[in-house]
Parts: sequence; structure tokens; C-alpha cells
Amino acid sequence: MEIVLITGMSGSGKSVALHALEDAGYYCVDNLPPELLADFVRLQHVHHGHRVAIAIDARSAAGLPDLPRELEKLQRLKASGVHLHVLFLDASTSTLVRRFSETRRRHPLSQSKLPDGRQALVQIIEQERELLGDLREYAHVIDTSNIRGSQLQSYVKALIQAPANQMTLVFQSFGFKHGIPVDADYVFDVRMLPNPYYDLELRPLTGMDEPVQRFLRQQPDAAAMQTHIAQFLDHWLPALNANHRSYVTVAIGCTGGQHRSVYLVEQLAQRYQAQWTTLRRHREMDSRGPAAATPVPEAPQLL
Repeated sequence: MEIVLITGMSGSGKSVALHALEDAGYYCVDNLPPELLADFVRLQHVHHGHRVAIAIDARSAAGLPDLPRELEKLQRLKASGVHLHVLFLDASTSTLVRRFSETRRRHPLSQSKLPDGRQALVQIIEQERELLGDLREYAHVIDTSNIRGSQLQSYVKALIQAPANQMTLVFQSFGFKHGIPVDADYVFDVRMLPNPYYDLELRPLTGMDEPVQRFLRQQPDAAAMQTHIAQFLDHWLPALNANHRSYVTVAIGCTGGQHRSVYLVEQLAQRYQAQWTTLRRHREMDSRGPAAATPVPEAPQLL
């Protein structure tokens, strides 16, 4: 039985993720009280097959302290064929404030006695972070601060398609000028490497293109960086796997997230795909979407 638990910050895109799972054939339920999780799973196993997705978040604040204990019970059922994926959607506080402001929705933890305004909303968001802190440690974190709804749907579908009995290694490129992804387990800074951006012929290309790859293959520092990251991963990935980690996210950042970080993500993913289940993400490239599309503000859609 495949169980996907979606949780995380209000406004981070849980409804978008749940819709992606529904499209993938999961029986989905939103805002389930944590106290009912075990009974619900048993019931759905009988009546709705073997693929269930559940959203639990701060709307059920009273029962959240017991949720880690319930998850441990489900984890112990792994030997009997129950596989649990826990996904925690997160975003920066400034992004969450903007989304609530643009949609004019009330935060589920807000109370009428609280004054309106940004300061009160920031306080509520930080309260929610503290409330969900323990649960975050059980989950694979997806940072939705700089991604569109369609990106999030793709990420979720890719994660659930990965084998549940093997650790999944996620390589993600990003640009430091757009912020460090909060979902990364390890972050490597490659901004000191020679930058193809300063070659006018290479500037409009990406690390997926052969001319950029050829340029970076010719740089001794790029080869050394790739070797050093691989040495780190070779040493620690077996230990993480032995510690029953389901997902490990390795983020590699350059200035704009277009050339150097993309190249190294591609090279490293290719190196490890024979040994581990490996996924690739290119945050800044993915966020651009189709070139012909009319720009629309995507962030509020993640609420």
C-alpha cells in the first residue's frame, strides 16, 4: 500500500500537490485530523485500493503533537508492504506573507483578536513553523518559494514514482541571487568557477547545452569541484541510507542558476543514477516555463 502524507506551511502549495496526486490515481483526502490517521488508512485499504494521499496541517493543530507517533506506527508496517512518503512543503516567510496578501485569505491559525497587518501575519507564520518543526524532521522538504504550480506538480509526481524501498538522491541547481533553497540537505557553492556567462556566445545557453558543457569540461577547477563533491557523497551516502533516509537533496548553486550549477547537477546525477534512484531539478530553468506563455503571477495559486 502506497501512502503519501502531504503537510507543511499554510500557503506553501499543499492543495496543488494533492491535486497532482489525485491526477496520478491516488484517493485523496484533505485536512484529516491526525488522531484518525491509522483508522483512516485501514479503512481506505479495504475500500479504495492501495494508493492513498492525505493532507494534514495546522488546521488540525490540536492533534499535531501526536502525529509523529502515528507516523512511526505506519513506518513499522513497511515490512508488511505499507510504504509511506511524507512530503513537507515549505516557503520563505516573505513569500508566504505575499501569497496571503495577494489572495486576501486568512491564515488558519489567525484569530479575530489579532490585529491585521504584516507584523501579525509574520508572527502567526513563525508560530506555525514552531508547531510543525518536529513533523518537518520526518519528511522530504520541498521549497516552493520560487517555483510555479506546474513545477510543484512535476516534483511531487517524480518523487512518488521513485521506488519506495530505496533512498532517492535529488540533485538541484539554483541561483544564489534568487535565494538558497530551504529544502536542501547539502549546499555546494560553485560561484568561484569560470563563468560561461561572460562569453557572449554562451550567455543565452545553459549547462544542458553542449557548448557550455565543453567550456566547463576544459576548466580544471570545474573538474576538481565535481570530484570533491563526489568524494563527499561517496563517503556519506551509504551512512545516510543505513540511517533509513528516504530522500537526500543536494543543491548546487552558482550566481544565476543557468550554467555552472546546471552542468554539475547533470554530471553528478549521471554518475550516481546507476547506484541510487536519482532525480534532477533545475530551479531557475524550470521556473521560466514555456517561452511563449503569457507571464502570470503563479505564487498565489500555491495556496
